[in-house]
Amino acid sequence: MQIRGARVEDAAEACQVLRRSIAELCIDDHQNETAILERWLANKTPENVAAWISHPNNHVFVAIDNEETILAVGAVTSTGEVTLNYVSPDARFQGISRALLAHLETRARGLGNAICTLTSTGTARRFYSTAGYIEQELRQSAFGAAPSFPMTKQLTQTASEGSKGLP
Repeated sequence: MQIRGARVEDAAEACQVLRRSIAELCIDDHQNETAILERWLANKTPENVAAWISHPNNHVFVAIDNEETILAVGAVTSTGEVTLNYVSPDARFQGISRALLAHLETRARGLGNAICTLTSTGTARRFYSTAGYIEQELRQSAFGAAPSFPMTKQLTQTASEGSKGLP
């Protein structure tokens, strides 16, 4: 597995990973309710994914296998907000999401951010907690599903970043 910057031509395949991850792995959040799932997936289109990849304040990455198949999609904004971290159902529990999250955090630190923020699903809540994220106030999901969990993590400086003078 390798992590690389996403390219616009990855948009369709990356979109499929996002949609499958939500539909197949986040069942506790959407409860297989069609209306909730449709709202959640509404902006997960190849066109929107291409726009997210192209946006200068987004840093989108894909985890790929040796055949260049996309296994996971992650994104962090220039302000340190993790906006995507979705793994293909075919690649779940292989450490890919954890590696991708670490990559996103490294990028956020490199951009000068002292913290990362994100909003977790109930499905991913424990994953983020074990990765050092601390829950903030509970709020209702924008899609009408189970609650979402705003979380933050204090980023630590690595030795190589310290030698570059990064915060």
